[in-house]
Amino acid sequence: MQLHVITDFHLQQRYSHADLTKMALRGGATHVQFRQKAGSVRDRYQSCLEAHSIARSHGGGVFIVNDRVDLALAVGADGVHVGEDDLPAHVVRAILGPDKVLGVTATTTEAAIRAERDGADYIGFGPVFSTASKANPASVKGLQGLLDAARAVRIPVIAIAGITEARIPLLLGHGAAGCAVLSAVCLDPDPEQATRACASRLSLKLP
Repeated sequence: MQLHVITDFHLQQRYSHADLTKMALRGGATHVQFRQKAGSVRDRYQSCLEAHSIARSHGGGVFIVNDRVDLALAVGADGVHVGEDDLPAHVVRAILGPDKVLGVTATTTEAAIRAERDGADYIGFGPVFSTASKANPASVKGLQGLLDAARAVRIPVIAIAGITEARIPLLLGHGAAGCAVLSAVCLDPDPEQATRACASRLSLKLP
């Protein structure tokens, strides 16, 4: 099972990406995804570098950069996660090479099949539920959409959007190999404990 914590500085300004990375990994996250949509490239690079340094010092967890292949390569991240409006998965795979992790967002079963064919290591499928963390999210796919996608591919399908601790058992019952959380952790008063609660639901071994 995989638990991806997506770090964010737009929805909250209490914690840096590095802070959230540390708390997420202490709480049992298997993956940390650095996501920052705004700010200069140089500022984002610096924040990403600091967060990656924390991840390396922790000694566990996979550090992934959302959207930006250049940042992922610049900081030596473990991989990158791209959306449907970013570079195509087969292009990203060619840039990254075979050894880096490639996650791809899919909003349909067909897109999930295509992402697997193009070299994705896992699918971020959704939005399973409604979400406020994106300005223009795709239409909600629901649990049946998640199940259909999970049955269509062999690689892990990670449920995204609107994920809460309480919903995790529903996701697992509909084919998910894990989930990605943003608001449920980043906006919680105690992000480490919030991560730990999600990890417990996924029956992950806690630090």
